[in-house]
Amino acid sequence: MGIIKAICTSPDKGMRKKNIGRGQLIQEHGLCGDAHAGDWHRQVSLLAVESIDKMRALGLEVGPGDFAENLTTEGIDLVSLPLGTRLKIGGEAIGEVTQIGKECHDHCAIYYQAGDCVMPREGIFVRILLGGEIKVGDPINVYEKKCYKKVVKDVSLLEVSSEILEAVEKASREKVLTCTEARKLAEELKVSPKLIGDAADKLKIKIRVCELGCF
Repeated sequence: MGIIKAICTSPDKGMRKKNIGRGQLIQEHGLCGDAHAGDWHRQVSLLAVESIDKMRALGLEVGPGDFAENLTTEGIDLVSLPLGTRLKIGGEAIGEVTQIGKECHDHCAIYYQAGDCVMPREGIFVRILLGGEIKVGDPINVYEKKCYKKVVKDVSLLEVSSEILEAVEKASREKVLTCTEARKLAEELKVSPKLIGDAADKLKIKIRVCELGCF
């Protein structure tokens, strides 16, 4: 079991977030009042305080929210969770892991200060399947652990290839790809849905999450 160490929001993207102590997770939207909430697959971001401690060891004065994560956690190995894992957050809310790590197109100030940043490697993203109120100190439990059976490659060893980029761009319509289309594409290419998400990010294509939660 892990716990919530901080609940952080910001009014705009691309900036550090502020710990608000408590908040409301909204189904199929994210953390109320946060700029990253919305109709997509990265509604809420999580980063472990243990990861932040690694940056502190490099001499940086950083804390919860400085890496633009929504939930700072303690006591749970986030990056070991397979895609599709469901987390019970607080007393009611349930989130599903949709992406592990991300590519930073524009390096943040922390990267330039330390030459490194943990969020792209050790942060994870979830979509909110069931909403609920949360507060600092609430537990985070693995509600259901699963992985996609048709993933046949180790995504940690892969980068987004030109083949995947071309396939995602071809499948999208007006810079939008539904989650059903994204999942089908992942199965056809025999890669993780994360790589489809990364390719969509590169191409600035929005993945629209559907009610069935297929991506």
